[in-house]
Amino acid sequence: MVTYCKTDGKGNSMKEARTYESFPAPMVSLAILVSLLIYALGTYILAVLVIWLSIPYVLYCAWIEFRILKYSCVDCYYYGKLCGLGRGKLCPPLFKKGDPQSFAEKEISWTDLLPDFMVSIFPAIGGIILLVRDFSWLILLLLMALLALSFGGNAVIRGSFACRHCKQREIGCPAERLFSKEPKKQING
Repeated sequence: MVTYCKTDGKGNSMKEARTYESFPAPMVSLAILVSLLIYALGTYILAVLVIWLSIPYVLYCAWIEFRILKYSCVDCYYYGKLCGLGRGKLCPPLFKKGDPQSFAEKEISWTDLLPDFMVSIFPAIGGIILLVRDFSWLILLLLMALLALSFGGNAVIRGSFACRHCKQREIGCPAERLFSKEPKKQING
């Protein structure tokens, strides 16, 4: 772990933060478990709706992971390292290393994240259809678990564990800028 102090631009020390060169395995395991549970819950809900829907859903989830590895992880500081979400070690066998500075300069919007949200939205729609068609407490509980993990679980993992201790965030991260509470500064020219 690397420790550093931020300054306020006037040389005054502000808040101490820590970044990991390699994230602790239990933290990474939790992040991977949450993702796998989301995929499993989504697959099950869609399989109950119509069994064949589970196959394109699993392929969609695999495509999402591939897309993240190919377009984000290759340029991340944690390429080849144990990152907070567990993808840094998966990337080298599949893709050549990119440039962390290029990752830092990348811009993303909410529209760019829509495919990621669809991992939860597709099965949520399927679960709602199942509940309307023939109410089931099991489906209701699974749907609630899916939504809690997708939005609450991911928010906790990223906000409290992964992003908080991420070295790439300090170099520059488009997601951090998107989720930041501070508005973008406009350059007048």
